Amino acid sequence: MARSKEFEETAVLDKAMRLFWEQGYEKTSITDLVEHMGIHRRSLYDTFGDKHTLFLKAMNRYVDKVKAAIPGELKRSKTAAEALQIFFGFMTREEEDLPSGCLMVNSAVELAARDADVDTKSTEAFTTTEQMLKEIILWGQRDGEFTSDYDAGELAEYLHNVSVGLRVMTRTSIAKEKLYSIANISMKLLGG
Repeated sequence: MARSKEFEETAVLDKAMRLFWEQGYEKTSITDLVEHMGIHRRSLYDTFGDKHTLFLKAMNRYVDKVKAAIPGELKRSKTAAEALQIFFGFMTREEEDLPSGCLMVNSAVELAARDADVDTKSTEAFTTTEQMLKEIILWGQRDGEFTSDYDAGELAEYLHNVSVGLRVMTRTSIAKEKLYSIANISMKLLGG
């Protein structure tokens, strides 16, 4: 008779996601995962497959959580400039109970050059972010908040590059004030 699972899949996947986010893929061992997730090694393999498959599922979980968080915050915005401020606030914010940086950015830096699956997932996430930024920029251009001298798609690519840099910098000891200054200057460059 098969044993029933003694854990909730999403909860233990969240634990794996956080561990990968904090330590990276290569530094995280199966033993680390088993201990951190609070499940047996056999359960890990039976439920999530191997370490690489678990990592890809953790990346998917991260994307789902970000997609659920950012749009809700942006919908409160009354202007495109306010939406961008919220976006940059999200990029530079550090929460006590979360690892710093961004799992997608960290994973791209660590693995994308030699792991096609990670490259694909990172690129898809980056494309989604750029599309969201493009929509905000088009809104700002339409309302006269942002310059129309440049293509909204190109500006979105530029701002995404800034946000990726900010996410990397949040993993360092660089002062938050510097990160906020970079975000503010980027917004000023959009001025109309």
